[in-house]
Amino acid sequence: MNYNFPVTRTTNPKQKPDPDKLPFGRYYTDHMFIMEYEEGKGWYDGRIVPYAPLELDPAAMVFHYGIEMFEGLKAYTNVNTGAVQLFRPDMNAKRTNRTNDRLCIPQIDEELYVAAVKAIVDVDADWIPQAKDTSLYIRPFIIATEPYLGIHPSVTYKFIIILSPSGPYYPNGLEPTKLYVEDTYTRAALGGTGEAKCGGNYACSLKAQVIAEEKGYDQILWLDGMEQKYVEEVGTSNAFFVIGDEIITAPLRGTILPGITRDSCIKVLKSKGYNVNERLLSIQEICAAYDKGEFVEMFASGTAAIISPVGELCYKDKQMIINEGKIGPIAQLLYDTIYGTQIGKVEDEFGWVIPVK
Repeated sequence: MNYNFPVTRTTNPKQKPDPDKLPFGRYYTDHMFIMEYEEGKGWYDGRIVPYAPLELDPAAMVFHYGIEMFEGLKAYTNVNTGAVQLFRPDMNAKRTNRTNDRLCIPQIDEELYVAAVKAIVDVDADWIPQAKDTSLYIRPFIIATEPYLGIHPSVTYKFIIILSPSGPYYPNGLEPTKLYVEDTYTRAALGGTGEAKCGGNYACSLKAQVIAEEKGYDQILWLDGMEQKYVEEVGTSNAFFVIGDEIITAPLRGTILPGITRDSCIKVLKSKGYNVNERLLSIQEICAAYDKGEFVEMFASGTAAIISPVGELCYKDKQMIINEGKIGPIAQLLYDTIYGTQIGKVEDEFGWVIPVK
């Protein structure tokens, strides 16, 4: 279907930031996409307008019950052709509807979703930074807008997409991070919202994150919510462990985010013959493997950082220095392959790159 969203262009364009000094998620482009939902009417009035504050009723349900969800993906310029392209946006649309289902937010047509992303990126394509390791970060989100203090699914919503020209999520790029294993607080439990992309999952993680930073660590490695035994996510990313010749990541059993970069990593590694397993992995197994010299590499995957190598992991009083605190060969391979595919430097073997127009 061909979607034609009306565009109201800004009359006061912003000054673009220096692409060589870009932080992550601090600057925003000139326009945004907005679409409304009303029960009995469905999604309607999709449009592109100048970026501006929202006006919401103080009783809007998003403020009181956290009825909201968000996504994240990126737009790049192909280094060979100059074409603007996206990386697997259909997967973000599918994950949006899985999150929506969990939070009783109405489903959104996935073709319309991708069309909206393409439309807003096309309007602000000149904001895509060209410096190394930069991109245009795309943040689609849905908020409940019904002004009501009773607890039930909202009858009205807004679907919004904003864009942010961004540098690396971690300022030092691929420099390995230091992680602290959290064994007091819990991020998610079976039957909860761990697999949903919603703000509550991140709000509840902040306390542990602050404590980890006070101890000198960059991020948290979460354990499962029932036994605090099995490793799950790293802060905002999925975790991978290389023990011997096995690459292990936590299974999708409802407590971790089904990461699109995670899925991409698994597919790339399997296509190259690596032994990849999605299975439960205890922190005790990791410690034992470290003592034997078999825990040789660790990294995290996510849209914002793509691949983030881990150089140190601390569990209780046990400090594990991984691969001499350097990026490992598998993390480097994945970063080079996935980022290279996203910018057109590496052949797209999987059909993941989608042109904006």
